Amino acid sequence: MTAAAMQAKAPQTPRQSADQVREILIVDDHPLMCDALALTLKISFGLKNVRTARSLGAALEGIKAQGAPDAVILDLNLPDARGAEGIVTLRRQLPDVPITMISADLDSAMISAAMAAGAQGYISKSLSREALVDSLRRMWEGEHVTPEGYAPDQACAEDEAKAELARRFATLTPQQMKILRLICQGKANKEISYDLSIAEATVKTHITAIMSKINARRRTQAVLLANTVRLFEAG
Repeated sequence: MTAAAMQAKAPQTPRQSADQVREILIVDDHPLMCDALALTLKISFGLKNVRTARSLGAALEGIKAQGAPDAVILDLNLPDARGAEGIVTLRRQLPDVPITMISADLDSAMISAAMAAGAQGYISKSLSREALVDSLRRMWEGEHVTPEGYAPDQACAEDEAKAELARRFATLTPQQMKILRLICQGKANKEISYDLSIAEATVKTHITAIMSKINARRRTQAVLLANTVRLFEAG
C-alpha cells in the first residue's frame, strides 16, 4: 500500500479550525530558533500562550504539569531524542494533538519515518514566515503537509508497515525506551544496569517486555527494527 493510501486509511487527527488552536508547545533546544518561532506564532495567529521546552524530557514534564497543548512543533534533533523517537513518545502522550516535525534535514527516508510515526506534517526550518504560517494552518485543519518535492510513494512503499512498527514502539514505557536506546548503542545488560542504576535482573525483565511488544526475538533484530523507523538516529 502506498504512503498516500496509508494516510487515508490511518486514523486522522480530528479536523478542527486553525482558529481553535490557542495553546502551542514548541520543543527545540536552540533558544534563538525557539524564541523566533514563538514570536512568529504569536503575531501570525494572535496566540497569547506559546509554551517552549528545550528537550523531550522537559516537554513531557510540561505536559504533565500544564496539560496537553492544542498543537506541538517538534525539532528533529534534541539533546535527549533523535530521529523519530520524539514523535513516537509524544504521540503516546498526545494521541489527538497535531504534531509538526521541523528540521533542516529533508532526507526522504527521515520524512517517511516521521510521517509513519504519526507526524501531522514535516516542514523545513528554512521556510519563509508566510510559508511556515500557511503550512501550520493547513496542518491544524487536518491536512498532512510535507516539503515540496517529497514523493512518499517513491520514497517509501512500506509506510504502512513502518506505521504499525512505530505504534508498537509507542507502547514502550519511558524506562524501556531508555533501555532500547542503550541496546542500540551496543551496551550489554551489565552496562545498562550501571548506566540506569537498576538491577541487572530488572534490565533483563524490561528487555523481555520490549522484545514481546515489538515482536523481536533477538537484540540484533530489535536494533534493526529501531533503525527501520529511524527511532534514535536522524541520519
